[in-house]
Amino acid sequence: MTSNTLPSRSIRTYRGVAAVALAATTALLAGCSSSSSDSKSDPLSDSKASGDTVVVGANNFAESNLIADIYGEALKAKGVKVTYKPNIGSRETTYGLLKNGSISVLPEYNGALLAYLDPKAAPKTIEETTSAIEAKLDSKLTLLNPAAAQDKDTVTLNAATAAKYNLTEKSSIADLKTIAKDLVIGASPEFQTRQQGLVGLKSVYGLEFKSFKALDAGGALTQAALKKNAVQAGDIFSTDPTITKEKFVVLQDPKNLFGFENVQPLVYKSALNQTATDALNAVSAKLDTATLLDLDTQVQSGNKDPLDVAQAWLKKVGLSS
Repeated sequence: MTSNTLPSRSIRTYRGVAAVALAATTALLAGCSSSSSDSKSDPLSDSKASGDTVVVGANNFAESNLIADIYGEALKAKGVKVTYKPNIGSRETTYGLLKNGSISVLPEYNGALLAYLDPKAAPKTIEETTSAIEAKLDSKLTLLNPAAAQDKDTVTLNAATAAKYNLTEKSSIADLKTIAKDLVIGASPEFQTRQQGLVGLKSVYGLEFKSFKALDAGGALTQAALKKNAVQAGDIFSTDPTITKEKFVVLQDPKNLFGFENVQPLVYKSALNQTATDALNAVSAKLDTATLLDLDTQVQSGNKDPLDVAQAWLKKVGLSS
């Protein structure tokens, strides 16, 4: 994600903190959640794992913790000893813990990581994104293969609007060109003046909407407005469970206006052997956006234990016994 969209990612992260903290507290009191298992350690501890243990960390929002469980369980399936540090905090904290070897593996989003390391970078492909990150990374760190799965800004329609204009999840933002004038779009206030917002939707796709409604960054206000048809289009993050629940339709972005936000493991080089590296690359080969949306929905809307969801998916795709 380029620097002018980083606030949306940050807002999304902070929005999830309270929910994750509440879930963690509830699990601690109940004494039954996977997050409170013996393999989960103090997330802010800078103690290094002993021997050949791989420490899988996560930022403090639900999707990061879910992906961390997927990574960890995939490693375990290959005989790798794993401990977890969930709910650590922001990138500023986790990057430091990676650099000093306190954590070995972290689920990252390539665009947001690049914006953190080099706010002026503007790659045009996933490969360029990875190369730009590698050029700025601490020498002790590296990226493994990116997944097809992305969690990024989108132009999303409510079900009624999509049906009215015969648009589906295979339709493109470009398909709005003749009808945008009849649609109200809702998003965060800054979306109105961003290239990765109304400015780019006009310059890249030729869209001029009927009007803009200032709401929030893919959050409850935008979701509610779409549901009530107060807006017909909105900026919803691509793996938000509301998409499934409300049958919203996310339009394709073939010109990559919204950049790249592929899930990609960031690792401490010396902590992983080839077996561990291969296990994580195998996860990336199987994880796409539709799958991540489904897994997020199971956890965040279906209230399933993320460890159970991770294990079930890995078994389904042949990455565990």
